[in-house]
Amino acid sequence: MMRFLIRTLRRMVVLALGVFSVWLIVFVVFDTADNRLPWIVAVALTYGLAAYVILPRVVRMSLKVLQRQRVPRYTTTGDGFPGDPVNLVLIGTPAQLKAAFGTCGWSIADKLSFASSLRMARAFVFNEPYPTAPFSTLYLFGRGQDIGFQKAIGDSPRKRHHVRFWALSLEQASATLGTAEFWLNTDRPPLDALLLWIGAATKDTGFSLTKLTFQITHATDPDTNIERDYILDELKKNGAIREANLYPARQPLAVAKVNRYVTDGEVLVASLAGSSHAD
Repeated sequence: MMRFLIRTLRRMVVLALGVFSVWLIVFVVFDTADNRLPWIVAVALTYGLAAYVILPRVVRMSLKVLQRQRVPRYTTTGDGFPGDPVNLVLIGTPAQLKAAFGTCGWSIADKLSFASSLRMARAFVFNEPYPTAPFSTLYLFGRGQDIGFQKAIGDSPRKRHHVRFWALSLEQASATLGTAEFWLNTDRPPLDALLLWIGAATKDTGFSLTKLTFQITHATDPDTNIERDYILDELKKNGAIREANLYPARQPLAVAKVNRYVTDGEVLVASLAGSSHAD
């Protein structure tokens, strides 16, 4: 009975947050803007504040109300929603990682900033090439990605192969793998040693809006296995990796002292060419 009451109370709080956000957007933000600015400017300003300020914060608050702290099975967005699934692990130094994707014709994504975001928006709207376009930030181990690579499909910035990576030291993985600490750790290891590069690879296919917050974003191919296999073929044919293996969820993973890796789907694991690690 008590559990039912708590669940009902949580849902009422979420409903109240939703009603309040709608009221705030319609009767405060838009009404104020409409009285002071031209109609089209008022609509644009209201959309910007709603999609990028008000709704993301309401969603984050709602998730905190509804969810307990859980070990994530995916990367997460800034709003706390599941993002791209982890489907790739490479072993090597930062230099070897960059060399591997450079050999395959992939570019390092620009850091997300106000300037790069404006350039990306312009390229997206006018369909102009931007081979080093920035990525939105996804989170794993409590932090945003350490590096990302992409390969354009044609000359359109709306379609691309891309992968984000988070660095993890072999010692850290060995000590915490299989525990919540493995996923919730926020420390970024020194980027001058042999590392695990935990990757989430997806294929952008066009234009879309995010659910609930309606932010402008890329649409993605839902079959991330195809993208993982595409990257495997790219790395193989360019001699950028050594032996590669696919590990189903919860199967023991032979990476130094690491003995298991948890994911929803199969994870590609490979050592980068030139690394001293033995598969």
